[in-house]
Amino acid sequence: MLAVFDRGAPAPCPVPFNMAAYVLGCADALPEKTALAVLSPAGPDIWSYARLKAAVLGTGAGLLARGFRPGDILLMRLGNTVEFPLAYLGAIAVGIVPVPTSSMLTAPEVAKMVAQLSPAGILRDAGVACPDDTGLPVIGTDELLAMRDLPPADYAMGDPERLAYIIFTSGTSGNPRAVCHAHRAVWARRMMHDGWCGLRSDDRLLHAGAFNWTYTLGTGLMDPWSVGATALIPAEGVAIEALPELLKANDATIFAAAPGVYRKLLNHHPKLDLPNLRHGLSAGEKLSETIRAQWNAATGGKLIFEAYGMSECSTFISASPTALATQGTLGRPQVGRRVAIVDDDGPVEIGQEGTIAIARSDPGLMLGYYGAEAETAERMQGAWFLTGDHGAMAEDGQIAYLGRVDDMMNAGGYRVSPLEVEAVLHHAPGLRDVGVTDIEVKEDARIIAAFYTSDAALDEDSLRRYAEDRLARYKQPRVWVRIDAMPTNPNGKLSRRALKALYPAG
Repeated sequence: MLAVFDRGAPAPCPVPFNMAAYVLGCADALPEKTALAVLSPAGPDIWSYARLKAAVLGTGAGLLARGFRPGDILLMRLGNTVEFPLAYLGAIAVGIVPVPTSSMLTAPEVAKMVAQLSPAGILRDAGVACPDDTGLPVIGTDELLAMRDLPPADYAMGDPERLAYIIFTSGTSGNPRAVCHAHRAVWARRMMHDGWCGLRSDDRLLHAGAFNWTYTLGTGLMDPWSVGATALIPAEGVAIEALPELLKANDATIFAAAPGVYRKLLNHHPKLDLPNLRHGLSAGEKLSETIRAQWNAATGGKLIFEAYGMSECSTFISASPTALATQGTLGRPQVGRRVAIVDDDGPVEIGQEGTIAIARSDPGLMLGYYGAEAETAERMQGAWFLTGDHGAMAEDGQIAYLGRVDDMMNAGGYRVSPLEVEAVLHHAPGLRDVGVTDIEVKEDARIIAAFYTSDAALDEDSLRRYAEDRLARYKQPRVWVRIDAMPTNPNGKLSRRALKALYPAG
């Protein structure tokens, strides 16, 4: 039996279509309902659906009045404020192509993006790094703020296959790739509502991320708005340890965050009183079984549902309230998705390891990498898009995640997933965090190294014995390196490539 999940195609995207029009489709029927509450200790900033729609379409009108036209690319260098989603949807509403970027990028990094995309202009907060010598029109936050009150523009309806927005993702070569998405991408997110979020119109979803993160834009804002629910976003500067109080005080029913947020929150709050919360959502990186168990215990039995996705196709494998994951798996593909585990010859047999792949016909799949047709083609294999991640599928469709292809370790000829080793070592006494990678100690000789943080120096023999008792020899770290903090990329994910540089030479 081949490792292919296919339970039928989803409903086709309507034609004509506009992504922003779909996201705000409930606004006219629910004008006074709270669409967004920006939460702070001083009190929430409330946005009704009527106010939200007016600000989005006013922003779209303002961008057109500034001379931008449908199809133009606008680079977004905005901070963690409501201006970010307003400008993002405002541009899309009138057919302009926004490029949301992390505010943590440096000016030289942004300069490379400008050179790659040749945008028509930049939306810029003065406090966010950006090169000053681009020669491009710059729209500041004051001007964006004034646009909210302009008479609304009309939605630019059209082919759902046309370009809607561009996001950057890390490239295997070390250079960020510009991922182009069509307007139909948001229509594909309907499969997540049942297949991951358990999202309802009466939900109040609190996302712990910043406005200018694509995880927040999708799961935290556009998904709840598209069903007429309420989005709750902590204001900039709200500490993680304050989130439980915000969750309870604002009657949050769903909590979404990256695994690291759950971990830090639990460090401050071993017990959580969240009577209205139904469940949590996790994405961005693999959720450890330790965090899952601690959250379940702290909340009195509330579950976290994990989702797997990527910049090229958002989330398409997940657990949900109606389809629980078996331990050690991500869950199964959402109904409507066609997913397989493949090798060079196509789908492998059930239970065999291979590359996780999604059908090229999936409505959530990218159009391609901007200006990189050859690299786009490299990710395609016949009818499949190759994710670059390893996994194995069970007979019921559950998929075990075995790590990125370029993260997979090779020690003594054995291929080992760092996630498997890390999951065991996270329980070692005294360890706060751990990251594992393989190190080339001499030509053609690689060993597994464990990098860890702890409150005090740990006895290496004890760590070694702990690993020996729980891991096959070829999976055991041969060296242990204590570091001050785990290196992460701009999205907060562990950077195993950076770990290698921390290995002491000699």
